[in-house]
Amino acid sequence: MNAERSQGLILRLRPLGDTSLIVHWLTPDHGRLTTVAKGARGPKSSFRGRLDWCFEAEFSFRRNPRGDLHALGEVVVRNTHTPLRREVGSLELIAHAVATLEQVTETETPQPEAHRLLLEFLAFLEIQGPMARARFAWDLRFLALQGLQPDPEGLEPEAADLMEALLTADWSTLAALEATPEAVRGLQRFLHGFWIHQFGRLPGRRTARR
Repeated sequence: MNAERSQGLILRLRPLGDTSLIVHWLTPDHGRLTTVAKGARGPKSSFRGRLDWCFEAEFSFRRNPRGDLHALGEVVVRNTHTPLRREVGSLELIAHAVATLEQVTETETPQPEAHRLLLEFLAFLEIQGPMARARFAWDLRFLALQGLQPDPEGLEPEAADLMEALLTADWSTLAALEATPEAVRGLQRFLHGFWIHQFGRLPGRRTARR
């Protein structure tokens, strides 16, 4: 079977056996894709230094005709997003974004807009650092892409205005966006309730927090 080529961002890594790795990608053309990097943890592996969380790369893979764990081939790293590793808060926000992707999207379904949005999200965090509004902006924009944009009915006017700004403003302007603590808390409660109502639990949690 001929190798296919793609580009993507590494969402998750898991060990497989003694020397291999399972690599979870988000790609524009295949959506969430799972590959196995055979021998990747071996001392002489060609994958050494090329596979890590949030690495952006071009890669090849061969499909597994009997399942969804495909064989990873060549990997060419294009961006390591190193600045993100300097802030624990940024890593926590990225983990949240990954959890929403895994909760809402199907595997191997094209996600070009979600892929673009995640790269924009990472670029914001690299420049601005971790900010609560980045999480709200990710949630709202990602849900809108999936046809699940929340209805602001019932929100206080300030919280509704904040929600609209986080949905539509350029990422470059979000850091300077002014919002009252009451509006932030109101939007936080609203999104918390929306996730539980829609999906039965918050992203990354097995059961809803009560």
